[in-house]
Amino acid sequence: MVDTGLILAGAIIVTTAIITLFLTKLWMRAARSFGLVGKDMNKWDKKDVPEAGGVAVVFSIVFGVLFFVFFKIFLLQTETHFVELFAIALTVLLAGFLGFIDDILGWKKGLKQWQKPLLTIPIAIPLAVLNAGNLTLRIPFFGVVDFGLILPLLIIPAAIVGSANGFNMLAGLNGLEAGMGAIILCALSIILYINQQSWLALVAMIAVATLFSFLLFNKYPAKVFPGNSLTYAIGALIGLLAVVGDAAGAGLVLFAPYFVELVIKARHKFKTECFGIPQKDGTLRSPEKISSLTHVGIKVFRSERGAVLGLLSMEVILAIIVLILL
Repeated sequence: MVDTGLILAGAIIVTTAIITLFLTKLWMRAARSFGLVGKDMNKWDKKDVPEAGGVAVVFSIVFGVLFFVFFKIFLLQTETHFVELFAIALTVLLAGFLGFIDDILGWKKGLKQWQKPLLTIPIAIPLAVLNAGNLTLRIPFFGVVDFGLILPLLIIPAAIVGSANGFNMLAGLNGLEAGMGAIILCALSIILYINQQSWLALVAMIAVATLFSFLLFNKYPAKVFPGNSLTYAIGALIGLLAVVGDAAGAGLVLFAPYFVELVIKARHKFKTECFGIPQKDGTLRSPEKISSLTHVGIKVFRSERGAVLGLLSMEVILAIIVLILL
């Protein structure tokens, strides 16, 4: 007999993916009409491409989560995790909104690096308030640790703000941000499902579906850029799923490339870009100073597509390692 819950989950995921396709197309036209476009710096002709496409992803994820709530209440007739799902939707929406502000301000006047983490602090408020009564967290090799009020007041905000800003650092190549996010969230979804957190696993898969749909437009050669509206929202979602889903260890391993990127960029005082130097023949040359993992990929593969595939392959390997070590 077919599981009704699986049918509903599949319906939510497919519907969310379709909505993402529609909203992304709509946003691409709107962004051009508003003049919200940016140069594709890794192409010789540096053509204009619509920016901040993450807006479509954010609204699709929020819709998917609310669609899930609707099914739970009216079809499954249960209100379990009702408040948590609304808090997650609010966190993603707030992160996307703040990312969009960063897209607009950064595009017009520029935000300093120290200002960006401050901008994202409000993202953590919904989950920090929701977890005010939860004082324990499972830590690899240590088991369940009682952190007291440090968990909701410091650890959860730090995880969400840190992941939102960290995910924003490794970017700038067609399909990189959405591809990395899809792999990380897919691995987290499997882990959460195995750990009997099926409701969180479905939230992760809703996000995976939106990212795969968005990739149809963002893959090389990109027809739309994700912007900080996507990176802040997906980064925040990764952080909150890892903490709320008690999968902090897995989240840290999956986030390893971003820790490496942080170290590399810190050495260059965060004054470098992830772009390569486009050549007339369509290849891409890395800058003289390697100041990003993207530069390493460009140096090895001498193309934007190859660099992205190399970085995505590295993330897939990390995901496999995490799943094997479960």
